[in-house]
Amino acid sequence: MKKKIGTILKTMLILFLAGLVIIMMVEIRKIQGTAKVVNYAGLVRGATQREVKLEIAGNANDDLMAYLDDILDGLKYGDGVYDLARLPDSTYQNGLDRQIEYWTKLKSEIISAREKGYKNTDVLDMSETYFKMADKTVSAAENYSERVAGIIRIVEILSVADIIMIVMLIIQQTIAGIRIKNSNKILEKKAYIDLQTGLPNKSKCEEMLHDYEYISEPVGFVMFDLNNLKRTNDTYGHAVGDQLITNFARLLRNAIPSKDFEGRYGGDEFIAIITQTTKQEILLIMEEVHSTVKHFNENIHKVEVSYAYGYAFSEDYSECTMKTLFNKADKHMYENKAIEKAEINAAD
Repeated sequence: MKKKIGTILKTMLILFLAGLVIIMMVEIRKIQGTAKVVNYAGLVRGATQREVKLEIAGNANDDLMAYLDDILDGLKYGDGVYDLARLPDSTYQNGLDRQIEYWTKLKSEIISAREKGYKNTDVLDMSETYFKMADKTVSAAENYSERVAGIIRIVEILSVADIIMIVMLIIQQTIAGIRIKNSNKILEKKAYIDLQTGLPNKSKCEEMLHDYEYISEPVGFVMFDLNNLKRTNDTYGHAVGDQLITNFARLLRNAIPSKDFEGRYGGDEFIAIITQTTKQEILLIMEEVHSTVKHFNENIHKVEVSYAYGYAFSEDYSECTMKTLFNKADKHMYENKAIEKAEINAAD
């Protein structure tokens, strides 16, 4: 449930971030056009004053008037000669409309001043009024630009916060995934461990035996079988029998090299798989097991450890698999057990 909620939350955060990115792109485009509009709105304000001064000095400049017409037209409708943006702001647009309307009147007054002389017209007062109107238009454009910049700043803060939450969620999910993976490994390991001896259990042994590929390196397989486990259980009880099994498992761990595999195959059966070995090394390991068991038996007071074993060596067989070695070692182990029983009976 927590994983599902986390996935839903992460998806929502990613979608929210995508929305913020789209808003950011739109607002950045707005502010890019707005900067140019503010610049040209300011040019209109200053250029109009220059036009009036030229007219007063008797220097008519129709090109400058046409230049102002083009800028105002671009500011009003967008694009135009100077590729200006149309700001979607009512305060700015209303102010620009009044400014354009008054510019038409001011142009008429400028033409009249050429004919009558500026002293006989209101061109100076009108230019001052126009300047104030243009100043308000520029301020409206600047205010709009600041609002857009404010939106961008908010979007930036929200984006950073969203990214931080996504990263934290990913980290949390990663940590949770690692914990689950580790827990699964522990559970998997426990599923293959014999609780009584701590050795790999029969399931793990069977897994090793179900590798049907031909063995390409020297491998030795040893089968062990505890003697007289049933007699021990019947005579001393299952607790002593269990202790006998535990003792033998510990002795095997001590005698067999740590690089090699030993496991409990059944109630009183154990196997050992010795890799990268020779027949001589296998015999030496068997001697070590025998020596370890003998030393243990010399220091006990109740039940001695007695076992039969059989081994098989991969290089003794062609196209040998792990199952082949198991079958051969098992056969040799029962042969060894039969010989020991015969010797005991003969001694009796």
